[in-house]
Amino acid sequence: MKKTLLIIILVTVSNLFAQQTDSKLGETVNNLQIQVNQQQADIQKLYSELNKEYRTYRIVKKNLNQKIIDKKEELVDSLNTLIDKSKAELASINEQLKTKIKETDKIVVSNNSKISDLGNSLDKNRLYWIIGTLATLLLGGLVYWLLGKRIQSSKIDVETQIKNTKASLEEESVKLDTKLVEVLTKQLDVFKVDQAITSQANDNDHSLVLKVADRLTAMETNHYRMDPKTKGLKQLVRAVKSIKENYLASGYEIVEMIGQEYKDGLNVTANFIPSEEIETGKRVITRIIKPQVNFNGKMIQAAQIEVSVGE
Repeated sequence: MKKTLLIIILVTVSNLFAQQTDSKLGETVNNLQIQVNQQQADIQKLYSELNKEYRTYRIVKKNLNQKIIDKKEELVDSLNTLIDKSKAELASINEQLKTKIKETDKIVVSNNSKISDLGNSLDKNRLYWIIGTLATLLLGGLVYWLLGKRIQSSKIDVETQIKNTKASLEEESVKLDTKLVEVLTKQLDVFKVDQAITSQANDNDHSLVLKVADRLTAMETNHYRMDPKTKGLKQLVRAVKSIKENYLASGYEIVEMIGQEYKDGLNVTANFIPSEEIETGKRVITRIIKPQVNFNGKMIQAAQIEVSVGE
């Protein structure tokens, strides 16, 4: 009995569920049908609007093409008018040019005649000018040669005069130095006597010797710059050397530096002077302002010198 009731209940429930499902499916189908109908109506409406727009487009295109055609025809007419006007102006210019060319031909013929006359005149003037130029050049060359010869002669005369004057001055200087050496020799004799009597060397009074050394060095500096062939110079050099040897015998050494190469480390006061007469890089002692004097091997006066530096 229970099984029968259960089967009846299941069948009843299944029928109710099937009825509900069929009812929902029918509603869904109806809704879809309504949407499809609505879309078809919208499509029909769009199609109608497109046809309307297409008709409008065709009308506008036809009007636009007509306007373009009218504009092109107007432009062509304008160009034709401009071309005709240009042709007329070119014809007028051509006529003017022909007239100008004829006038120019006449002027050219006239100018050619004038140029021919002028050329003949220029040929004559050119010939005169060439002759005048050649004459001027020859005259200038002759004057230049004469002046050069005169200047050379004057230069030689001046150089000869300078050389002779220098030689004369050097000879006079030698004569004066010779007299001074005689005086210094007499002083040396006096010095020897005083040294023997008063023992001056022991008193360390070197003033007289230093003065004599300064004089002798000044003379040697002048002799260094003189021409070796100067009259009386050799005898004077020997006399100076003799005086220095006499002082050396008394213990005084006057150090010779003139003409020697300067070396670093010398105990001297030196002035350096650039010179173009000295070989580049060399340093030569060319002047003694004060000589170095030693007494019994000990320096009693430092040298003051002038050094020429080759550039």
